[in-house]
This record gives sequence, C-alpha cells and structure tokens, in this order.
Amino acid sequence: MTSTDAISHMARALSEAKAAGARGEVPVGAVIVSADGRLLASAGNRTRELNDPTAHAEMLAIRAACTELADERLVGCSLYVTLEPCPMCATAISFARLKRLYYAASDPKGGGIEQGARIFSQPTCHHVPEIYPGIAEEEARALLKDFFSERREA
Repeated sequence: MTSTDAISHMARALSEAKAAGARGEVPVGAVIVSADGRLLASAGNRTRELNDPTAHAEMLAIRAACTELADERLVGCSLYVTLEPCPMCATAISFARLKRLYYAASDPKGGGIEQGARIFSQPTCHHVPEIYPGIAEEEARALLKDFFSERREA
C-alpha cells in the first residue's frame, strides 16, 4: 500500500464523514479495502437515522464488507476511518481480523485505541491490526470541530 493509496482511501472516508455531517450525524466516515486494493465498503455514521447506537461508520462498513465477502473475517483487509475508533468499534475490528487500521484524528474523549480503554493492549484481545494514525488528521479534526461548534451555536 503506497502512501498515495492511503491518502486516496482516507479522502473517500472523509467524503463519507461529510455526508454523515450533512445528515445531522457526527461526521465520521469509514472505508474498507481488500488486500488487492478493491473497495469493499464505505459508510458514514447513521446512529440517529437508524436509531441504533451501534451504527457507527466502522460497524456499518465492517458489516457491509463481511456481506460482500460472505465471511465474518476480513483477513488481509484495511480499514480507513476519520476518527480513532471507540472501544466497541475497536473490538469489532479485532473480531473481524482486519489487517490494518488507518485513522485520521485521535479521540481523547471516546477513543479505544490510543485513548481510554486501549482495547488492543488488553490481554483478552486476540487480534491486533497494524495501526497507522494521523492520515489527514487536520481535515478530520476540523470537520468534527466545525460540526460541534455549529451545534453549540444553534
């Protein structure tokens, strides 16, 4: 995977995040790519739309990619997400056996990778993906900051 590919896939995730924000959802987007570079799934948050607290972008993308591959495991696949996954999503990433996790902005309040629960550091975690933080971090952080700023002003 070249850095150009990573930037391109994160750009797609950012596009999903922007669409989620336009729907009134927290602007987080996710993309899953197969080992050979094929786009398997992309999603943005839909928790409010679906009245489902598990409808995070990562969870929706994982479900769609598993359906696409007809497998509960995403071995060799990479996930690109605009915000550090929460503990729920980090656990799903481990269960899905994703090979790589790329994320843009860290999440000091709700993250589950470098912050908070640190799911992949727990002795009960059976699979840890390769982790690449900080791709398009400034754009993702600005998207989130603007979204919440607009909500506070309203």
